[in-house]
Amino acid sequence: MTLDGQTILVTGGTGSFGKAFARTVLRECNPKKLIVYSRDEAKQHDMQCVEGFNDARLRFFVGDVRDRQRLTRAMTGVDIVVHAAAMKQVPACEYNPIEAVKSNIDGATNIIEAAIDNRVKKVLALSTDKAVSPTNLYGATKLVAEKLFVQGNSYSGAGGARFSCTRYGNVLGSRGSVVPLFLKQRETGVVTVTDERMTRFWLTLEQGVQFVLRCLDIMCGGEVFVPKIASMKLVDLARAVAPECRVDVVGIRPGEKLHEVLVSRDESLHTQEMDDLYVIEPVFPWWNDQRPQFGPPMTPGTKFSSDANTHWLSAEEVLKLLEEKG
Repeated sequence: MTLDGQTILVTGGTGSFGKAFARTVLRECNPKKLIVYSRDEAKQHDMQCVEGFNDARLRFFVGDVRDRQRLTRAMTGVDIVVHAAAMKQVPACEYNPIEAVKSNIDGATNIIEAAIDNRVKKVLALSTDKAVSPTNLYGATKLVAEKLFVQGNSYSGAGGARFSCTRYGNVLGSRGSVVPLFLKQRETGVVTVTDERMTRFWLTLEQGVQFVLRCLDIMCGGEVFVPKIASMKLVDLARAVAPECRVDVVGIRPGEKLHEVLVSRDESLHTQEMDDLYVIEPVFPWWNDQRPQFGPPMTPGTKFSSDANTHWLSAEEVLKLLEEKG
């Protein structure tokens, strides 16, 4: 596997994904070193106290992705970077737009420059379905970040750091997802959804981690990888989590979409399709035309959207996934 014998740094390493990624890598791979990079020393301390994170291969770096100098120091001797740090709460980004830009856009720039300066081999950044035709600031900052990472390959030159992205939907039960809200509201007997028609893409943390590991293996630089994941209506999710509760429709919030898109119609023109994922290829002519073929072309003019999916989660499947998550 790509990570065996490698030194890996994960930004946002004390978040939901970061902890799941670290646990999986330490258990299933044989890295030389795994560096958790985050700005909250209390969360780092708490993480170190959890069983499974007292591994001699684990290191903790306090730092912010806004701080390029600290990132440069943290990436010394690093082979692989997984960039998961971000401001991702939509209302917080709307109310604090400059802070969102500093973390999600300036932070991406700092990651790219520090990785190039340290001759990191591979950098894989985590993105979101909200980056496609964004209607809120969070999605807009992640769209810019995607563009920065894809085009960042032009700065590193031949033999330099390779940059790619993963783009996927909502993570079931992660910090900030709607499931913990439904569970809390269940105690009151009433759960709220914004629109009965609303659909979203869903996957588990473990699915997200395994997808990132696979993309690290196959990335060449410049790709945006999209998994073929399931959809579910928010109202059906609410009824699955709180079947005995009344569901109130409270109206769509500013910046929300009825449905999300993971591959747009325009992107389909330069997207390849594999059995379980899509690979959105870079389009600028200076890219090497000898790039590997991941799969056949996606049907031009089509899209991969949460309302037109072929895979829908049932209530039983959702409950089973949440039970496995614990």
